[in-house]
Order: sequence, then C-alpha cells, then structure tokens
Amino acid sequence: MKAWLRRRRAWLALPLWALMGWLAVGWLPLPDGILDEARARPSIDWTDRHGQTLRTTPAPDGPWRLPLSEEDVPDCVVRCTLAAEDARFFRHPGVDPLATLRAAWQWARHGRVVSGASTITQQRVKLAHPRPRTLRTKVVEAALALRLEREWDKQRILRSYLSCIDYGNQAEGLAAAARHYFGKAPRDLSWAEAALIAGLPQAPSRLNPRLHPDRARARQAWILGRCVALGWLDAEDASRAMHEPLRLAPARKRWAAPHFVEVARAQAGPPSGERIQTTLDLGLQEACEDIVRSRLAALHGRHVEDAAVIVLANDSGDVWAWVGSPDWSRAGNGQVDGVLARRSPGSALKPFAYLRAFEDGATAADVVPDVPMRVATDTGVFEPRNYDGRFRGPVSLREALAGSLNIPAVHVLQRIGGPARLRGTLMDLGLETVSGEAGRHGLGLVLGDVEVRLADLANAYATIARMGRWLPWRATPGPASQGKVVARSDACWLVADILSDPLARAGQFGLHSPLALPSRTACKTGTSTGFRDNWAFGFNPRFTVGVWAGNFDGSPMKDVSGVTGAAPILADILGELDRRFGPAGLFAEPHGLQRARVEPWTGRRPGSPGVGRDEVFLAGTFPSEETAQDRDDAGRVRLGPVYGEWLSSPDAPLPRPSPSVPKATPPVITSPVAGATYILDGDASPGTERIVLKGFAGANWSSPTLPLQAVAGETEAHLIPGRHRIVLSGPGGEAEAWIWVRRR
Repeated sequence: MKAWLRRRRAWLALPLWALMGWLAVGWLPLPDGILDEARARPSIDWTDRHGQTLRTTPAPDGPWRLPLSEEDVPDCVVRCTLAAEDARFFRHPGVDPLATLRAAWQWARHGRVVSGASTITQQRVKLAHPRPRTLRTKVVEAALALRLEREWDKQRILRSYLSCIDYGNQAEGLAAAARHYFGKAPRDLSWAEAALIAGLPQAPSRLNPRLHPDRARARQAWILGRCVALGWLDAEDASRAMHEPLRLAPARKRWAAPHFVEVARAQAGPPSGERIQTTLDLGLQEACEDIVRSRLAALHGRHVEDAAVIVLANDSGDVWAWVGSPDWSRAGNGQVDGVLARRSPGSALKPFAYLRAFEDGATAADVVPDVPMRVATDTGVFEPRNYDGRFRGPVSLREALAGSLNIPAVHVLQRIGGPARLRGTLMDLGLETVSGEAGRHGLGLVLGDVEVRLADLANAYATIARMGRWLPWRATPGPASQGKVVARSDACWLVADILSDPLARAGQFGLHSPLALPSRTACKTGTSTGFRDNWAFGFNPRFTVGVWAGNFDGSPMKDVSGVTGAAPILADILGELDRRFGPAGLFAEPHGLQRARVEPWTGRRPGSPGVGRDEVFLAGTFPSEETAQDRDDAGRVRLGPVYGEWLSSPDAPLPRPSPSVPKATPPVITSPVAGATYILDGDASPGTERIVLKGFAGANWSSPTLPLQAVAGETEAHLIPGRHRIVLSGPGGEAEAWIWVRRR
C-alpha cells in the first residue's frame, strides 16, 4: 500500500492543489490578527520603584508579541525551528501536501491523529484567529495559509511566527524566550540553545526545561538529529551541541506581588508606554511575604490559614508592600486579596473616637469608669465587656486607649456625641465602607461593629502619623497629592504618644509582648467577635504597617487574638523596616505642650508633691489642682455612684476603698436598664424568670406591679408581661426605671 501511494503521490496531489486553489480565492479575507501585525505593540513591563520587573502583561490594544527584524534571527534558530516544525517550509506554497497525505493515511489506519500536518504558515493563521479544532477548521486554515503566502514572503511569515509563538513560562516570542531561558538576544544563541528553544512550542508545559530538563534535552537531541539528517548540520557539531551543558539563566521574577500588580493595573488606567513603574519595593515585598508564611507556620494547629499586609510611606501614601494572601497559586482562595477584603476591625477603630475626644478638649489624664455598663437599645440591652471580662474601676484615657479597654471606649464614644460622629470621622479618613444611615451603627461601632478594608484602615492610621493630613494610598507614582486636613495635629500627636507608650500598654499586654519593639512605635491591635479577625497596626514618622490575620472563609481561629496572631507579623515587619532604613525617630512635639503630675483616679494635680504619675497636656488643657471635694476626711478619693457595683465586686482592689459618697447622693439603678425590654420564653415555667436588681446609694427596692423577693442578700424581681416601674429609695431620694416584659 505504501509503495502504491509513493508511485501515485504526484497525481494524487493535483486534485488537492486544485481544491486549495479554489478555496484561496481573492475574496477570502485574512484574520485581523495578521493584518494588524504592523500595529502590534510589545508587552508591558510592570516594575517596582527600583525598576525590577514584577510582571509582564499584554499590551491592551494589540497581541502580545515582540516583533523581530531579519538580523535578530540567526541561521541556527531558523534551521532548528524548521527541523522541528516544517522542514519543507521554503518549498511549499503554505500547505504541505505530502505531510497532509501522511497525516490523513495515519488517521485512517489508526483511527486517531498520529502526526500533524500544519505548516508554519498554517500555524501563523491559527495563532491569529484560534478556532475549534474540526475538519472544517483545517480546510479554512489551509485556504488562509495559501492566501497569506500570496501576501507575504517566506521571511516575513517566519519572523511573524517566531515573534508570537508560545515558548512557555510566559515567554511569548523568540526574543522573550531567549531572554528568559538564556539571558541573551536571539542572535547570540548557540546551536544547543537554539535547538532547546525550538523544541518548546510543541508542548511548553510538558517540555519546560526548568521543571522537566530531561524531557527538554530529549527533544533538543531529536531536533539536532533532524538537522543532521536534513544536511543542515554536520554530525560533529551536532554531537558537540548535544553535550553542551544546559545553563539556564536565573528565572526572572515575572509574577511578583500578584495582588498588588492587579491593583496597580486598575489604578494606572490605560498604559502609556512599554514600562510602567509602581510604588512597590520588591525587596521589602519579598521580606514581608516570607514573614507572613513563617508566622502562619508558627500558628499551625490554631486554624490561622490566611494573612494580609500593607506597608505605606506616610509622606506620599505610596504602597511599599502589599501581601494579599500567603500564596496566590493556592487552590480555592489564594487569589482573594485580604488587603481589600471587608472584615470586622474589632478594637482597631477605638483610636479615632479618642482622637475626636482630644480635639474636644479631653486629656489623657481624664478618668472614665471601667465598670459594668448596660444601655437599652432598640435591639435589646447593650452590655459591653472587656476582652478579659474584668473591670478596673476608674481609669485614665491613656490607660484605656493603650490597653484597648472596651467599656471606657463606649464612654468616650458617648462623650463625643455618639456613633454618628464617629461614623463621620471614619468617612473623613477614607473608610467608605461605613457609609449609610447613621442609625444603623450603634454604640458597638467603636468596638468594630462594621466592616472595613485593611488598605483603608491602614491609611487612616497613616493620617494620624501625618498629624491629621489625609492622602489617598497609591500603587503608581504621580504628582504629589496635597490631600486634606481631617484632624488637629496636636490631637493626632497625643494619640500617637499614647499608642507608643509601653508603660501604659503594660497593664493589659505586659512589657514583653510582640508590641514591645526596640524603637518606640505607635501600635494598636484588634480582634473581632469569635476570633474571626486579627488586626495589628504600627506607625512611626516614616511608615505605617497594617496586618490582618484569620481565615478567608470566615471560620474562627482557636483563641488567637490580635496580640498573638497579627502582632508578631507586625513586629517582624517593623523590625525589617528598621534594619533597612534605620530607626524613624519620634514624632515632633506640638507647640504649647505641657507636663504635669496627676492623681490617677481624679486626673487632677495632687496637693502633695511626689504623688501620682506624669502626664502630657495639649495647649489649653492643663489640669487643675485637686479640691477638698475630691477626697473625704480620711483622704480617700471620692467615687461617684457609678462605681458602686464595681466596689462590691471581686475586681475592686484590696483592701476595698469606701465609696466615700455623701449621704445625700441620689440613688442610681444599674440593673435593669431604663427602657429595656425583656422577652420571656413561652416554654418556661411560671415564676422561674427573674432578674437581680442592682443599684447604688439606696437600700429599698419596690415595684407596684412586680413581685420582689430577697435572695442571698440580693433583691430579685419576678417578671410578668407588661410595663413595670421599679424604684430604688435611699437617703438622697429615689431612682426609677421603667421596663417592658413580653412573652415570645
């Protein structure tokens, strides 16, 4: 059969040529991808701030190819390419009838495709306009190949093919392949290197010389053998090329900072050139990625799978590092960008409420009650708790902010006007995710009852570092933005001073926590409800660093707080910045700053020298001296009725101080909260639903509608449906609270 086919090869080809000639009539248009070749642009290199390539992307208005001139293509590349793909390229008119017949016979004999028959011209047509691989497609591509051969000469077709074929590892075209694999121009390739590259288009992944060098060398040897068989290379030179060591150039970092590059591409808009610089520092980026992976490995077993990092330059808003996830290539959620994901910030919003309080005239020495707190709301009783469940009585704003206490933060929020004002402040700072009606955010806003993005919250902290000037964060450089002033500089300085005070922080975090840094740096952590989100922020005059840790799927970590989860990552990155750029120093003190010694429980200057602790005060807020009304006859600080419940609790210091409240002090009801609504379980037995009544400066409880009972020294009220008045009487008068009780 084969002999018969060889004898009739010539006349069998004639009908095929006639068919192809008929199809290749003048009205058949060429694909736009070929006709537009002259307008095709090179790929775009995205670089870091020092010019190192982060990624190469296609030009937006043309194919991704690197055009080649005739002198760029050496003879060894031409011969190796033709040996691998189309040995009769210079002898056929675009379609090789002999290869076509061979492929058709093999298909008929074996019932499957054994070898291809596409010429380089046909492959160039296919690259210009990919189509489903059918018999009809083969016929159309053959016709277009004949037409292309009429339009272009062989040299142009070959150069066009070499400029756009895929060589693997994102190396599109011969120029990119020569640079990627051997670090040189195509004209400098040896026969061994040319044969290796020429073999890759057949199966770029399977023959990848970086992953499968044995397969690539086997294909290289086959191509060199073909060149010898075709008479294009003598056996001695081929043997020398086969034994030439394979010296691949170091792999270029062509997929660095993947999440950041996507952000930069979106922010840059239409590219204006072939090389676009970004704000990123690749060395710092890689160090941050290593830190994230190392710290997550240390948390193995605590169900902390993900983390994100952003590093901002305060003076410009430039992004110097952006780690969106531990591993972009991880299946599932590796491509989720944690820097832009919306998550609950926990305590990380507290400093911005204190910032407004200091602008209103509050001082770091002002005292707020860290005692049980209950506030009636539309959705029930709001009863905040501190992280450790303890209450500390009177605390200064410095201790409360540095120690991230929840109850004092709610008092501060009420002091500045409630959640509506804090929401406005956060929006001024660029946290647009808190937008919406102010009523949707209750007192829990200051504790993180909202979703924010790491990039925006880090930039809000950077605004404090800039002493109140907000700038947009940016991924690509450009004209310097003047930003806008959204806070007083002296109030920002005071917040930064408190957050960088290791002694004020020690009461909650100790002196040896991850926040105990070598150089003084302002730090704040946050943990959302249920241990679903960890946050840590640090800033100095030069940089602001933001860290989030948790799980992208929202599952809780195993008792991992911001101090144990995100803070170690923050500490490592701040240490890396110090090693690279040196300590940033301290923030310049504002004009008019004064210092004084204050009594911790009153916030005033004590009458006796040497008593109390030192504090700083902004201009116009210097504290007054204590008066006789601040202490009782025994010299004890007078505490108001709000501290009554705390003084009788185990959290009060020993020996427990007397409330020292004048006899005429009006009573205060601390539980139930006035206006609260209680819902009774319909399945509960009558008489089993009760509440304990708590108050201060009173001894007698009464209610005209609820039965009361003394139990173990406390008074209990048995709840029944309806509206009820509860009264506490004492020497200073009486207090009342109205409550609602309903059945489910």
